[in-house]
Amino acid sequence: MATIKPYETASGKRYRVRYRKPDGSQTDKRGFKTKKEAELFLASTTVSKATGDYVDPKLGRITIGHLGPEWLAGKKTVVKPSQYASLDSSWRTHVDPKWGSREISGIKQSEVQTWVAALRGKRSATVVLRAHGILAGILDAAVQDRRLSRNPARGVQLPRKGKSSKTYLSHAQVAALATETKQHATLIYVLAYTGLRWGEATGLRVKHVNQLARRLSVEENAVWVGNKVHVGTPKTHERRSVPYPKFLVSGIADLMDGKPADALLFGTGTDGYLRPPHPSHSWLAKACRDICARHQKQIEDGAKDVILMPAVTPHELRHTAASLAISSGANVKAVQRMLGHASAAMTLDTYADLFDDDLDGVAKRLDKAARKARKAS
Repeated sequence: MATIKPYETASGKRYRVRYRKPDGSQTDKRGFKTKKEAELFLASTTVSKATGDYVDPKLGRITIGHLGPEWLAGKKTVVKPSQYASLDSSWRTHVDPKWGSREISGIKQSEVQTWVAALRGKRSATVVLRAHGILAGILDAAVQDRRLSRNPARGVQLPRKGKSSKTYLSHAQVAALATETKQHATLIYVLAYTGLRWGEATGLRVKHVNQLARRLSVEENAVWVGNKVHVGTPKTHERRSVPYPKFLVSGIADLMDGKPADALLFGTGTDGYLRPPHPSHSWLAKACRDICARHQKQIEDGAKDVILMPAVTPHELRHTAASLAISSGANVKAVQRMLGHASAAMTLDTYADLFDDDLDGVAKRLDKAARKARKAS
């Protein structure tokens, strides 16, 4: 039988509710300032027990610091090593210091909102969204385990990630970059004309090349996390076959010459993977700077039609591949398959700016068809 009893404290009268949990054991909840508050709590508890939604308050006394490592351990088996490294770093840097000592039942939505706003004032939207996602994920698990009735991290206002600008190289710029990088020329061409990610390209082995069909079989992805390389499946876990242009036949053949089937196409032996070039100090960055300096000198000397070279990363060569493919007339589905995107919608969302010119073409074709129909009538 549930009861509501008053008791005295230094701050005045308070009320305590004593009731039985679904397992029959007795417990109580104290600290209500008015009898009405106590009655409302008792009523809601009675309903939750009847509907099977009851959450034992004692289970909510566990801390985020206790649940966090368990949640991260679960993620380690289902996400890529690079993604796990980002989650682990965000947990240690942003989530654990702020929430680690807090009991989950005491966390309020307003507190989470304040934390998100404060973090946004110092960090990028990507960092904020990742940190919030970790906290929300931990609390989601707590709700599923019946430690909480609701997740206070859900429903807060979150920042939006702005779309970053992309760099697209022309055919001439790609050729200039390949020439400047010398021994990496074929790698530059493969990145810029097949759209492979760096890890996919550097994970290619001799056996993945079909010279007759001019196809690259993308089956492995070599991703560096710190000083260790993790080799797994491609990003979407889907293997794909990507064609390469005829002009690359001799360059790829040269790289294959004398190598066993399991040897890396780019790299040494079977495990000598190339590290991704650093944005500011690497062979790729130096090549971009040297081309830019040389062309700038040509401009100063009065030369015309000089093609300038922006600083690029391997991923921008992937963007370039999409741009060159679309400008050559490739449709969305073809570009999706080439890049290994999960859907055509993702390709359109990522490269919507490259399809803008198609709108003019559509309008012209519609105008031509309408004029023809009007003349016929």
